[in-house]
This record gives sequence, structure tokens and C-alpha cells, in this order.
Amino acid sequence: MAKAKQATVEEKLLALYKLQSIDTEIDKIKILRGELPLEVQDLEDEIEGLQTRASKVNEEIGSFEASVKERSATIKDAKALIEKYEEQLKNIRNNREYDSLNKEIEYQNLEIDLAEKRIKETKMSIMSQVDVIEGAKNRLSDRTIDLDLKKSELDNIIAETQKDETKLLKNSNVAEKVIDERLLNAYKRLRGSVRNGLAVVPVLRDACGGCFNTVPPQRQMDISARKKVIVCEHCGRILVDKVMAGVDEE
Repeated sequence: MAKAKQATVEEKLLALYKLQSIDTEIDKIKILRGELPLEVQDLEDEIEGLQTRASKVNEEIGSFEASVKERSATIKDAKALIEKYEEQLKNIRNNREYDSLNKEIEYQNLEIDLAEKRIKETKMSIMSQVDVIEGAKNRLSDRTIDLDLKKSELDNIIAETQKDETKLLKNSNVAEKVIDERLLNAYKRLRGSVRNGLAVVPVLRDACGGCFNTVPPQRQMDISARKKVIVCEHCGRILVDKVMAGVDEE
């Protein structure tokens, strides 16, 4: 059985640069999607927070309303007692009974005054909380509209880019097969550690296309010869010549 032909350095470099170009396009798609899911998540979190806040405010309003009912009942009971004591005053037998009944009437009037004061304060609190919940409802409505728009935008982007991403991933797998495992692993490690994921860059205007440090003339000649893999002395990126990269500096 004939042994498979091993790729030359030039073929490996070409495959590496092609792989870099493909991976860069995939990165762009992921970046495009990556921002929207975060925005969608933020909106979902905000909406959940607004719903929780509205629920708590409604509970507080319910508690305030129950307090108003309770104090209204206290006023009603106090008035009934006052009416009872005033009726009893008509049939008093001595000053001691008179003083005792008057004290009870005075006490019930104080209870009424206090209950009315608390009801007034509670109603003001209810009005304040109603304003809060109205603001929350309005913001909730706005955020829900925003969420629907962002979700729709994200769905459209996914639908539009899914086909392109699938094709790019397929091409990426094809390019990887030309590159030996050691070099491919080095490329992937480098991609994960450099800015913008650019592990393979061309030499442009006598400088590295990644870190922009000058590449010596002799090193440029070695890069153009495509006889070995050469990395930037400053950033460690793999360097290719501008012809391989298809770049016209003019």
C-alpha cells in the first residue's frame, strides 16, 4: 500500500493561514451572536427583578389595606363603646361611676384619633406604593418590548448565520487535516492566548501583522521561502508572507 504523501511546509503554512481566515470568520459570527444573548439575558434578569419587585409591592399594598380595615374596625368598635358609655351616663348612681365612664369615653376617643392618624399615614403609603408599582409596570412593559425585539433579532441572526457557520466549520475541519497534530495544537494554544485570536499573520510593511514589531530582512526572506515555520520573535505568532496572505500593500 502506497504511503500517503506528507504535506510540505508550504502546504502546511497555506493550510494554517486558511484555517486562521476561517476561524476568524467563525469568531465574527460568535461575536455577533455573543453580544445579543448577553443583552437578552440582561433583559430577562431585569424583567424578573421588576416582576419580583411588583409582587412585593402588591403584597405591601395588601398588608396596608388589611391594616386600614383593621383600624377602621377599631374605630367602629370604639364608637360603639362610646355610645354605650354615654347611654350608661344617663343612669349613673355616683361620681365614681361618672368619672370611670368619662375616662372610658376619653380613652375610646383617643383610640379613634390614633386609628384615624394611622389610617391616614397608611393610605399615603398605599398611594406611594401605587406610584412605585405603576413605574415598575411601565418599565416592565418597555423592557418586555425590548426583549421581544432582541430575541427576534437574535433568532434572525442565528437563522442567517447558521448555514455560514456550518460551512465554515466544515472547511475548518478540511484545513486541519493538512496540518500535523503538533503544529495544530500549537496553533490552537496560540489562538487562545493572543489578541483577537490571530495566531497566523502576514508580514506587512516589514512588520508583524499581529504585534507590529519590525521583522528583520533576513527573517522576511526565510518566511518568503516557505521552507520552515517561523514565528514572530516578539509575540510568538506564526508568520506568512504577504503573497500567501493575498495582501496588496500598495
